[in-house]
Amino acid sequence: MLLGQFTIKVGEKGRIAFPKRFRTSLGERLIVTFGFENSLIVVSEKNWQALLEGTEGKPLLLSGTRDTQRFLLGGASFVELDSQGRFVLPEYLRSFAKIKGEVTAVGLHRYVEIWDSLEWKKYQEKMVPKISEIAQNLVEKIDKKVNE
Repeated sequence: MLLGQFTIKVGEKGRIAFPKRFRTSLGERLIVTFGFENSLIVVSEKNWQALLEGTEGKPLLLSGTRDTQRFLLGGASFVELDSQGRFVLPEYLRSFAKIKGEVTAVGLHRYVEIWDSLEWKKYQEKMVPKISEIAQNLVEKIDKKVNE
């Protein structure tokens, strides 16, 4: 399971050292793509399908299916870790995620999010005060579905 967070310096050419704990779970061949809230998503090659769970089997006639697949697949890049666990993050992904000098890698069960460290701090400042309300709304939605 992927969990925790690590702060990583980004090299001049966009190279980052992926945390060993995450490498152990994900392997040496990774896929990095656009994420939500201007983060990046990192998955192993074998777990790639997990990202598309909500769109698989849905008709291409639905614009939401097409848009989500364009976003995730069109933004994806294969990366291979070197012997020291580093890889180069392509410029278009760094630009999308507003990455400047330091990133925070966040383990989220089956995948890792990469955030510009300042953007991650801003996101946390917004989210943390509302987390109880968010959790309560989620529980209510689950209860409603169970009782239907």
